[in-house]
Amino acid sequence: MNTNGKPRVLIIDDEDALRGAVKRILEREGYQVATAENGSRGIELGTREEYDLALIDLKMPDYSGIDVLKEIRRQKPNTVCFIVTAYASYETAVEATKMGADGYILKPFTPEELLNHLTSGYKKRLLILEAEALKHEREERLLEIAFERTRLNTVINSLADGVLVVNTDGEVVYYNNAAMTLLNLHDVVIGRPILEELPAEIREIIFTNFTVNVTEKKSFSVEVELKPKHELVVEATLSPVLRHNGQLSGVVIVLKNISTFKKVEHLKSQFVSMVAHELKAPVAATLGFLNIILNKEMSLTRDQELDFLSRSRHRLASLLNMVNDLLDISRIEMKTITREIRELNLNNIITETLSLFTAEIKKKDLSILYDQEGLQITIRADYSEISRLITNFISNAIKYNKQSGTVDIKCYAEKHYSVFEIADTGIGMRPEEKDKLFSEFYRAKNEFTKDITGTGLGLSIVKRIIDAYSGKIEVESKYTEGTRFRVFIPMDLNEDEINN
Repeated sequence: MNTNGKPRVLIIDDEDALRGAVKRILEREGYQVATAENGSRGIELGTREEYDLALIDLKMPDYSGIDVLKEIRRQKPNTVCFIVTAYASYETAVEATKMGADGYILKPFTPEELLNHLTSGYKKRLLILEAEALKHEREERLLEIAFERTRLNTVINSLADGVLVVNTDGEVVYYNNAAMTLLNLHDVVIGRPILEELPAEIREIIFTNFTVNVTEKKSFSVEVELKPKHELVVEATLSPVLRHNGQLSGVVIVLKNISTFKKVEHLKSQFVSMVAHELKAPVAATLGFLNIILNKEMSLTRDQELDFLSRSRHRLASLLNMVNDLLDISRIEMKTITREIRELNLNNIITETLSLFTAEIKKKDLSILYDQEGLQITIRADYSEISRLITNFISNAIKYNKQSGTVDIKCYAEKHYSVFEIADTGIGMRPEEKDKLFSEFYRAKNEFTKDITGTGLGLSIVKRIIDAYSGKIEVESKYTEGTRFRVFIPMDLNEDEINN
């Protein structure tokens, strides 16, 4: 820990632009900042010097962020480490947590989000150091925790993880507020028997593995679903506390809330199931059409054959759209997108896109309100991305609209932004649906959407495109009345800013 009162931060990231930007932000806030351009240099600095905080990129060319984290935590266990990544999978999150990561910072992030993480992390660093000192002072005096609770509460109650200590009689020796909240326990007092109030999975580990004959400090972990449908899932880690003579004194139970990771895992499973279903239906239909055409016993006219072929082409086109969505997500996550930045006329792209949906508009008898001869708005961007963005919004405005409804499209300048606005008179969204609108794999489920297919990836991709151009999006929606989107793209972006 430094002695001049300024937190020391180590930034380990192979992206020069991001590394430099974060360094400038933190130095303005009074942090002492060192940087490392790769995992090897990060390990060298992180293990040689004392840092309060470390920001570690998950994917680097020489070492993975997990390997860097593991080495720093091994040699400098009190350094508070954050994994920085564009996509936090459940598997890497669990692995990073087991290796000692203190949190995830998702790219892209705002300066405020970064500073909030580091402020919390530095508080935790101070508390860890204080706890370390207390640990040395009270190494062999477990029962004195109860009498030192005023001081220790400051440390333990600052943790998001629940902590519960019971003695060999199953009585509460110590607990923090997080443990009581996670376990939904009330009016707990020191010395009260508590084992019967704990989840069955935790009791089984205690009864099976923590007997008076325990002589080694071996920990056991178990996942416990405290609320159904992954609403609240904790990972409980149980460790023995031994007296100086090696006899069991009690058990420490640490409860980590992993609900978010389990929900991500569940969403992935749902997505795989949905993709399988979406793939099966058009493939089966296409196969059926082709079998009919190839069946010599069927006396089909030329018009009938063309009809079946047309249906097959439509089914295969929907499959291709799904595959393209999946590939786009993959390219965004892997940062392999190549952008061709040039000046684009938004009005022309809107007109081109509307022409692609002539049949759908006619089928639903929709009124399209759009002044093609109005103010011409231009932006510097990649054509395929902006076309994808506008196509998605127009497609949704048609697909989720009511029969004989209206789609109102506008394009204008507002301050230093180019604005694309689209409103429909469709089914709209409930507030809880609106909150999840840009989440990957999310699709609203109600009586109006049950027959509308899709992967739930379109708006997630759109949001990432908008973020890439430092833009923003506003959404207004009323259930059963319609939805309005306003997309803002800065006019003065240069190519380097977009690609970085």
